[in-house]
Amino acid sequence: MELEGRIALVTGGSLGIGRATVVALAREGADVAFTYYGFRHRVDEAQEVVADVQKLGRRCVAVESDVSRFKESQQAVQRVMSELGGLHVLVNNAGISRDGVVWKMAEDQWDNVIAVNLKGCFNYLRAVSPIFREQKRGKIVNVSSINGMRGKFGLANYAASKAGIIGLTKVVAKELGKYGVNVNAVAPGLIETDLTRDLSDDMKQQSLDEIVLGRFGKPEDVANLIVFLVSEKAKHITGEVIKVDGGQYI
Repeated sequence: MELEGRIALVTGGSLGIGRATVVALAREGADVAFTYYGFRHRVDEAQEVVADVQKLGRRCVAVESDVSRFKESQQAVQRVMSELGGLHVLVNNAGISRDGVVWKMAEDQWDNVIAVNLKGCFNYLRAVSPIFREQKRGKIVNVSSINGMRGKFGLANYAASKAGIIGLTKVVAKELGKYGVNVNAVAPGLIETDLTRDLSDDMKQQSLDEIVLGRFGKPEDVANLIVFLVSEKAKHITGEVIKVDGGQYI
């Protein structure tokens, strides 16, 4: 198993890509903690994820935490350190969308998406960086999007937040590299999750028409790449943004 003895934290780990990542990390031998909150705050789902991990023989901690709140993020990391005995891997996955064209977008639509997607990523980077720097080891993967690389109509807030994550990834990779910490980003295309399930049929078809492989991605497609990036097989990869989109960006 690639991650035997490692302890990982995944933000937004109760559904979709986050849930698949939690399980994939555990399957490779890691003990895993994850956060859940907000309009996706469903305790039953979090408990299901914990049970899935425990069936694999690994420890799991579910932490109710709003990633957009700086102090809560610090406290969540400290809880993971206390309950699991350390931390070696961070996956910044938590994200929301509040779509709308820019001339109709309300201030709170903008603020909420930036707060969760971009500030939330910063909050957890800020919380784990001193730990990884001190122990001179660590793996970080931030979940961006192909729409942070190219833009998409009606997604000004979402695309801006995901583009910000890419910039943040490259900066932190430079800052932490000399301490033995790898920092990368993954950029999914359209993945079948709760976040995309409510898209209109027209929007889904438009996306499908863009995908060279002719199918939507699954959460596991992204999770598998994340597992690779936090393994020693990717020890010489840092500051990169890797698309998982079936050729949608091409």
